Amino acid sequence: MKKILVTGGLGYIGSHTVVELQSSGYDVVVIDNLDNSTEGVKEQIVSISGRSIDLVIGDVNDEQTMNRLFQEHNFYGVIHFAAYKAVGESVDNPIKYYQNNITGLICLLGAMERHGVQNLIFSSSCTVYGIAEDLPVIEDTPIKSAESPYGTTKIIGEKIIQDYTKHKNINAILLRYFNPVGAHPSAKIGEFPNGVPSNLVPYITQTAAGIREQLVIHGNDYNTSDGTCIRDYIHVVDLAKAHVKAMIFVDKMPNSVDVFNVGTGNGSSVLEVVKAFEERSDIRLNYIVGPRRDGDVEQIFADTQKINHVLQWQAEYDLHDMMYHAWLWQKSISRKIN
Repeated sequence: MKKILVTGGLGYIGSHTVVELQSSGYDVVVIDNLDNSTEGVKEQIVSISGRSIDLVIGDVNDEQTMNRLFQEHNFYGVIHFAAYKAVGESVDNPIKYYQNNITGLICLLGAMERHGVQNLIFSSSCTVYGIAEDLPVIEDTPIKSAESPYGTTKIIGEKIIQDYTKHKNINAILLRYFNPVGAHPSAKIGEFPNGVPSNLVPYITQTAAGIREQLVIHGNDYNTSDGTCIRDYIHVVDLAKAHVKAMIFVDKMPNSVDVFNVGTGNGSSVLEVVKAFEERSDIRLNYIVGPRRDGDVEQIFADTQKINHVLQWQAEYDLHDMMYHAWLWQKSISRKIN
C-alpha cells in the first residue's frame, strides 16, 4: 500500500481526509502538535475506518523531527494541513502566522527533497483571491493582496511551492478551499475549535446548544441580497475526498504544479446559513447584528469546472446536509462534555 504523510492530520480537515485516504486503500502516518486538536481524535478515526494509523506528536517546524520521520517511513506523498487558520487571530497576531505557516512549509519541503518524496498536496485557500472583481472566481483569477495575514501566508506558501517545482523533482497540487463546514455523518469527528469559535457554523451550533448566549452576525450592510457576507460552503467530507482525487492525479504530473478550486460553486449568505440550520434542526437561533469584522471579504464563491472535469470530483452534500451533520456533531460532543 502507498503510504501518505498527513501533517496536521488530527485537525478538522485533516482527520476527515485521513478517513477518506484509508477508505481508498492508503496507509497513513499523521504528525500533529495538538495545538488545535486532541490525541483522542486518533481513536475516532480508527473507529470509523477500522484501520490503524501511525501517529507522531510533533511539529513540522522541527527539522530533526521531520528528518527522523522521513527516515523511518517511505512516503509516496504528503498532504500538508499543519498551519494556523483563523483570519481574526491572524489580524491580531500576524507574526505568529508568518513564523508558523511559512517556516513549517519550508521545513517540510526540505525533508521531502532530502528523502526523495515527490508528491505534495498543499492546503491553500480562496483568500488568495482577495476581493475578486469577477465572480465566480476561476483558478486564473488574479491573486491580490490578502485581506488578512492568514491569507498572505497562503499566497506566500503557493509562491514558494511554485518556485520550488521549477527546480526540484517535486509535483504539487494547490487546493484552494472555500469554506469547509459540517462533520462526518457518524458524528465521531468534526470541528472542535479552541475557545470562542472564529468560524460561523461552530458558533451557530454552540449557540443552539446553549454554550454561547447569542450569535453575532458581523455586518448586514454589505452589497449582497440580504446585506450579509456570502461564502461558498463545502462539506468537509466532500473536501476530504478532493484530496484523495488530487493524490491520485499528482503522480501523473511531470515535475509541475497545478491549482484547483474546491467548492460547490454556490454562494450562500450568513443569513441563508442561519435559516438552513434553523430548518434542519428545528431550533430558533438567538442572533444579533454587530459591526463588520476586520479581514472579512464581502463575497466569494468558486467556479468548479476545472476540478469537476480534471480530477473527476463533484461535491455531493448540500447546505442542509452540512447543517444537519454539524448539529449531529455538536450534540455528540455536548453529551460527552455533560
